[in-house]
This record gives sequence, C-alpha cells and structure tokens, in this order.
Amino acid sequence: MSRTRLTTLVSLVGFLLLSVATPPLAVAGDDFELVYFPHEDTGSTFSNDWGDTRPGGRRHMGTDIMAEKHSAVVAVADGFITAMKHSPRSGYHVRIEHQDGWESWYMHLNNDNFGTDDGAAGDEGAFPPGLAVGTFVSAGTVVGYVGDSGNAEGGSSHTHFELHNGRQAVNPYPYLADAYERWIRVMDLADVLR
Repeated sequence: MSRTRLTTLVSLVGFLLLSVATPPLAVAGDDFELVYFPHEDTGSTFSNDWGDTRPGGRRHMGTDIMAEKHSAVVAVADGFITAMKHSPRSGYHVRIEHQDGWESWYMHLNNDNFGTDDGAAGDEGAFPPGLAVGTFVSAGTVVGYVGDSGNAEGGSSHTHFELHNGRQAVNPYPYLADAYERWIRVMDLADVLR
C-alpha cells in the first residue's frame, strides 16, 4: 500500500472513531442544541405534525415520536427535572429545564406492565428508579419509557415531545430532524467499524 493511501486510511479511521465517540449534536438554529435524540430505539419514526388539529379545537404543540413500548426515553440536553406527573391528557410525563429558559417535555410515558395494556404499572413503569423532581440529568440520561398513557391510551406507543422557550411552545421538528440525522449517521459509522 502506498504511503499516501495509508495516510488517507489512517485519517479516515481516526475521523470515524472520533465521530462515533462524539454524542450526536444537533442544531436547528443558534438558540438551542439537542445533544441527543429523545429515543434510544433506532426504529423511531416521526413527522412534522406541529399545529395539527386535535379534538376540542386544540392544536398539536409537539411532535409525536413513534417507538416500541418500554424503550428508553432520554434527556436531549443537560438540565434539571422540574416535573414528574400524571394527568388525564398527558399521562405520565417529565419536564426538564435547560439553560437560557429552554424546557423539554416528554409525554404519554409507559403505564403498562410488560406484555400488557393494563395501565397498572404506575410510576415504576413510567420513570427509572432514583429520578425525582430537582434531580440534575446529563444529556442521554434515561428519564422515562415509551408508552401510551393519558389520552393516547389504546393507541400506538409514542412520546409526545415538546420544546418550550420562556413558556412559549416552539416547533420541535427541525431540532429532532437534525438530531435524528446525526444519530443515524453515527450509528451507520459504528456499523462500518464493526
């Protein structure tokens, strides 16, 4: 092998290793960065359903990320847990406060025991042990599990994901699309290195 080809190959391998070791950063603007995509399930699907109409004249203020029930939901960036609740509409949900007034919300977390749609798993089915309001979580920390609680009961399992800035809802789709694209590229590179 020629010296030039060897140098190019070594540089490419170094780049690939650095890419795999670096968490998937996504920037939809200069205002907030999603360090991680909210799901660990690589089969997650989503579309830009921001603003779609809902029963009662409501508008959809987030993006639904479809995924396998019980798969992990992770914090998209460093922050503090400000809410861990259950309500009839949102079901089990977590809210995280990030820097500069940004918040991420994760709704319809799991309420079912494995292999059922019994709605009987409670907090233990929705949240990982040790998580509490006031807890600092690093980006990528598991904060819940995909489910169908609240008004999603009986539908397909998903996470309703919202972004807020200064209490104003922001369309999360561009942020999610950037994070997902980078995440898939990193996963593809990891497969090449195996």
